[in-house]
Amino acid sequence: MQVLSVASEIFPLVKTGGLADVAGALPIALAGKGVAMRSLLPGYPVVMEAFRKRKAVLQYPSLHGGKAAVHAVRIGDLDLFVLDAPHLFNRPGGGPYGDPAGRDWPDNWRRFAALSQVGGDIAAGAIAGYRPDVVHAHDWQAAMTLAYMRYGKAVATPTVMTVHNLAFQGQFGAGVFGELGLPAEAMTVDGVEYYGGVGFLKAGLQAAWAITTVSPTYAQEIRSPEFGMGLDGLINMRADDLYGIVNGIDTDIWDPAKDRHLAATYDAADLTLRRRNRAAIEERFNLERDESPIICVVSRLTWQKGMDMLAGAVDGIVSAGARLAVLGSGDPGLEGALLAAAARHRGRVGTLIGYDEALSHLMQGGCDAILVPSRFEPCGLTQLYGLRYGCVPVVARTGGLADTIIDANEAALSAGVATGFQFTPNSGDALLHALHRVMRAHGNAEVWSSIQRQGMKADVSWNRSAERYVELYRLLLSRKVA
Repeated sequence: MQVLSVASEIFPLVKTGGLADVAGALPIALAGKGVAMRSLLPGYPVVMEAFRKRKAVLQYPSLHGGKAAVHAVRIGDLDLFVLDAPHLFNRPGGGPYGDPAGRDWPDNWRRFAALSQVGGDIAAGAIAGYRPDVVHAHDWQAAMTLAYMRYGKAVATPTVMTVHNLAFQGQFGAGVFGELGLPAEAMTVDGVEYYGGVGFLKAGLQAAWAITTVSPTYAQEIRSPEFGMGLDGLINMRADDLYGIVNGIDTDIWDPAKDRHLAATYDAADLTLRRRNRAAIEERFNLERDESPIICVVSRLTWQKGMDMLAGAVDGIVSAGARLAVLGSGDPGLEGALLAAAARHRGRVGTLIGYDEALSHLMQGGCDAILVPSRFEPCGLTQLYGLRYGCVPVVARTGGLADTIIDANEAALSAGVATGFQFTPNSGDALLHALHRVMRAHGNAEVWSSIQRQGMKADVSWNRSAERYVELYRLLLSRKVA
């Protein structure tokens, strides 16, 4: 089965969040299950630098304002179509979506409309010898692929729209419609029109044969006004086509037994070696050396991630006897609050602003628990990394966090199935109450190691999730035949 995946980022080439991890891991997981997935992504400078030999398999004399070409390349285990459009994607730092100052590029609508248009063309057979059986689009940046297919020559090809985070929708003014190259009838409520403008994600949700989200609980949450972000009405209309498939992680990259980013590798049979990683964390974050647990946070520092609650709870965390290590970047006010907390509690709190892939691995391998207090979390990956590394997750009971962590309540502890701690409601007080539970459990070495080992036994790989996607692809193909 040939599947075309369209995504704006893919690990290990370019990453801003979990979308890249999924886009990079899913093709590899599907390869052994009878599915050949090729991924279309933009030719950002970092992507173009990753391959030397270039032979265009598709060329555009003019694509949204400039010449463009599509190159078919293989990088590592990934088969890629790279959209080489320098006028759209050859831009200085700041990540794939914004300038060096972090501001969104004002023509992001044009950049990702171009990506989607090319996706629609490939779906229609524009590349000789290749025509996908299924097209799978990820998030708003790729969602218009399905609109181009619907109003083009690939309307009969089954499509999947995966929502990684409904909060990011790609909403633009009506003035952009005339430059999208879509027929006039597309600018309707049943097409791409959204509250008088153009909604990229909305268009994908409208056109998709099937909609997936990255956890079963999030699939239900987005049907409510609280989590639906204005799209709950449409999602409820498409409820029969909505599936929640929890993400997995690449267990070769995230493997404490062979992780080169750790000071010491280990497995569930001998957790004592984690102490060497803990010592490395104490040094890196300037933390006092003692036996109190180190709670870590690896996150974007935003309201969605609950980082304002964390900033307000720092004094309580320290008073409870724990130490705190924070790695992340985001809202300047939250960055400042967490830096101030580190200055206020020297030796007990350490804050590093930025993102460091290697350090994030070391934190999972050396910290005792990882805190994920998100207000909403479609799936979350850091808690899965925590399970894999024996870094006990402490999570808000929402979305994929609720689906992947078994709370260490009395019944779960007695049955020996607990893998972490959940808390609700999502508030600073509830967060602190959960951390007091963590402190009590950590004080009992037998209980704590049981929670760690049970978490490390959890299947957090892509195997089951990949099988769910294969089943979905086959279901859609059967409908096409019917």
